[in-house]
Amino acid sequence: MADAEPRAAIRYVAIGDSFTEGVGDELPGGRVRGWADLVAQGLADATGEPIQYANFAIRGRLLAPIIGEQLEAALALEPTLVSFNGGGNDMLRPGTDVPWIVAETERALIRIREAGAEPLLLAGANPTIGIPRGAQVKVKGDQMTRAAGVLAEALGIRFCDNWSDPVLARREYWSHDRLHLAPVGHARVAANVLRTLGCANPTDWILDADPIP
Repeated sequence: MADAEPRAAIRYVAIGDSFTEGVGDELPGGRVRGWADLVAQGLADATGEPIQYANFAIRGRLLAPIIGEQLEAALALEPTLVSFNGGGNDMLRPGTDVPWIVAETERALIRIREAGAEPLLLAGANPTIGIPRGAQVKVKGDQMTRAAGVLAEALGIRFCDNWSDPVLARREYWSHDRLHLAPVGHARVAANVLRTLGCANPTDWILDADPIP
């Protein structure tokens, strides 16, 4: 019987919606890349070791399916690090139940930690400059981000706040649909995540975009 593949020291799994899947950062052939793929690359570069990586995120998912469909599948891989972002699609709908989102997020983060992995909580970038009813959505996003920060502090986990990054809010960091990040936006999120994890991003990444009038 062949020996099993050695387990990498870092086993990173990402769960979420289109933000984490990588929509907006399409490669030739149609495959998306996105910030989570770049984080995996950046961790390998920073440590000099291969890592194991899987991305379970699916575009369009609300928070309940993210937790119900992706969380246990991710934990079955016995990861050492799980990035969690959800609630963005819930936020775009009328009648968003922010306390429920926060409570479900807390439950998921505790489950990740109980499984022996480090949870990494992310706030998504702020798209509201270019979408209908952006002002109303921003109010909910601000509320959710503040609550996420309080939750992360209470649980003692790392929190990457992309919502409050003023550069990411600029139009040039978003794709033509104005709802998903452009490649440079995904690269900037990846750099934010790596910094949150105590790692530098590769120097050849393009993190700056020319302003759009």
